[in-house]
Amino acid sequence: MNNLINRWPVWLSLAVIVWLVHALQAILMPFFVGALLAYLCNPLVNRLTQWKLKRASAVTAVFSILFVSISAVFILLIPVLWRQFIYLESRLPMLLKWVNRKGIPWIENHAHIELDRLDMDLISTWLTSYWQEAGTAASNVLTKVAQSSLDIMSIIGLISLIPVVTFYLLLDWDKLINHIKELIPRHIEPKFSQLTIECNDVLSAFLRGQLIVMLLLGIIYAVGLQIVGIKLGIIIGLLAGLASIIPYFGFIVGIISASIAALFQHGLKIDPLLSVWIVFGIGQILEGWVLQPYLIGDKIGLPPVSVIFAVMAGGQLFGFVGMLLALPVAAIIMVLLHHAHTRYRQSEFYQRTESGNS
Repeated sequence: MNNLINRWPVWLSLAVIVWLVHALQAILMPFFVGALLAYLCNPLVNRLTQWKLKRASAVTAVFSILFVSISAVFILLIPVLWRQFIYLESRLPMLLKWVNRKGIPWIENHAHIELDRLDMDLISTWLTSYWQEAGTAASNVLTKVAQSSLDIMSIIGLISLIPVVTFYLLLDWDKLINHIKELIPRHIEPKFSQLTIECNDVLSAFLRGQLIVMLLLGIIYAVGLQIVGIKLGIIIGLLAGLASIIPYFGFIVGIISASIAALFQHGLKIDPLLSVWIVFGIGQILEGWVLQPYLIGDKIGLPPVSVIFAVMAGGQLFGFVGMLLALPVAAIIMVLLHHAHTRYRQSEFYQRTESGNS
């Protein structure tokens, strides 16, 4: 009890930090995004500095590659995605009717089960109300945009801050880390450094590992589906890659969506289905034998349930900023809980037996 009382400055500082995050969340987005990008890119910068390159030159090179890559992706991908969304919107009513008339009967005949048909009137009513609400929301947004150009300028300003923050954080990353370590009281610095290393291992396993795996899987699925002729291949592939944040969930979502799209597009033919299954089979082989071992290895990472809960809780409490903070905080909490569990198992209270009390 006395230890908790004596540590009141620590608890007060944590409370102030939480309050500041909540109070300033409207302007913190570019700083957290920039910090995340700097954290992801810092190992590459360090690798370049080991090759006798000055840190400023290494940061400039990495930042230029990152900026050009993101810009190229947006320029090339957005028009294609827009065309596929338009195609999906125009074909959605036909797809629902096809599911009722051919898809469900085919499943019933082959799986020997009975399924309820989709209520087309209910779905049509829902879609009509959805598009009406979307149109109303869009008109409201346009009205607000016309009335308040200052808000738009502030949003553009916040987004444009992201590359600036990323560049300067990358430039001073090592100095910033050293300054933080120097502020830690000397008597707890070794334990703090150990916890920091473990937290970094968990975060790097997830952020630098799992997120890159998700990106590469999305590319593999999208390119593969486009090659085999699925018109919604890029949307389905990227969706499957993003859903791969949960093991096997992306594979399940992707292969089901792509199979339905193939059946709708080509009819009840087996060849397009086999092509889709081959694409996802190749993706699973590459993930299991190449991507996961090479990019993540034997690091623990974050459990899937922890990821889902952390992101949802962070978004509920602090909005978009909370979602950005969720995974680092979850990693820290998981490491602390692991150490608390170990200390509990080694404690006298846990190891005491009934005979020892008597």
